[in-house]
Amino acid sequence: MYNPNAGDRNNLPKRNNLIKVNGEGEIAVQPDTATVNLGVVTESKELMDAQQQNSIIANKIINALIALGIDKNQIQTVDYRIEPDYDFSSGQQIFRGHKITHILQVKIDDLSTIGKVVDTAVENGANSVAHVQFTSRYKEAYYQQALVMALNNANNKAQTIATTLRVTLNPTPILVVEGGATIQPFESHQVAFAKGASSTPIQPGQLLIRANVSTEYKYSSLNG
Repeated sequence: MYNPNAGDRNNLPKRNNLIKVNGEGEIAVQPDTATVNLGVVTESKELMDAQQQNSIIANKIINALIALGIDKNQIQTVDYRIEPDYDFSSGQQIFRGHKITHILQVKIDDLSTIGKVVDTAVENGANSVAHVQFTSRYKEAYYQQALVMALNNANNKAQTIATTLRVTLNPTPILVVEGGATIQPFESHQVAFAKGASSTPIQPGQLLIRANVSTEYKYSSLNG
């Protein structure tokens, strides 16, 4: 019986004599840059009043941060919302007023000043501080190093398997699939703050930059 798919199957590449392994590489580095979100939330029955209050406080914070040495280009609005505010009583929705939320993201190059930046923002009216995120200007270079480590790790695994099976490994993989970079921790939790505190303690810790690859190696038996 003629099978129209038989020829296609015969032309498929053989997948035998393969060792498939994953490789991982990780580098711990000191962060050198941070961002923090500083928020101004105002509420009022009158929309114009809420907007005006919010604008005054936001501008006060921006000016204070610039006076602290933060470049204006490193202060960016990342969220601005106007929302109605309601109470619920006896199954009824009761209008309370308007809520204005203005979130500024501040990039900080000198990590020793993070606490001072937070304190300054709070002293000038910020009532929401969140999402402190640390990173490195050189994360791509560090990732390249982690990628080399991941490839070496995959090669070592494949060689261990081949040695255990008593087969000969071709050390050049026939397939390498990059899994991409991960950086941990991505960000801290909500920052606790209080007016009058001498300095908000925020520790940058270390970044773990990871790379992973999926690889395939060919091998041959020792007896041919």
